[in-house]
Amino acid sequence: MPQRTRAGALTVLAVTGLTLGAVLAEPAAAATSRPGFLSAADLPPHPTSSWTAGKVTGGEPEDLEWDTCLRALPGHENVWYRDFRTDLETNARQITVVLPDTGSAKSLVSALNKDITSCPVRIEGADPEVEATSRDYGTLSVEEGAHVHGLHTETSWGATDISLISVGRDGRTVTVVDWGQMGDFDDAPVKAFKKTTTAAVNKLR
Repeated sequence: MPQRTRAGALTVLAVTGLTLGAVLAEPAAAATSRPGFLSAADLPPHPTSSWTAGKVTGGEPEDLEWDTCLRALPGHENVWYRDFRTDLETNARQITVVLPDTGSAKSLVSALNKDITSCPVRIEGADPEVEATSRDYGTLSVEEGAHVHGLHTETSWGATDISLISVGRDGRTVTVVDWGQMGDFDDAPVKAFKKTTTAAVNKLR
């Protein structure tokens, strides 16, 4: 999830005293062509800061193992990701996996959507001083479909984070887009993020 907010998941881990590990998956991109990725211009516009896109990197992000909202994602081969950031603590990430077949891709999509929906329970279970709430923003008709979720976390000392997370599929390729910043549901650019998700799935080919 986004590096600053990541739906509060990384915040929860820090609060509970867990140490983030640097577990990198070995990229298996040699046998599979890299799918297309979002560009900075595809992200929801920020009112006061432009987006900067990192390079597309083979393998899993270092902190993916600790993302309680995407438990089904670590451990796959043929994985790439790209991080995005602004100058004002708004950030995003796209992670894409090419599965062996469409059946495996469908299973991963189903598991990820369940992970995101059930994430608030795990966040609150990890720390009683964090309150988490999710919202379902529905499906998108793009290629084999995409689903958009919202997740808000608030700590007892007042820290509040909002994330938008989507899961989409084109054939045997699955992509997850995660946007986050400080704020609540009223601060989430849902309409723009749906356009971002549509662009992400369309670019997978």
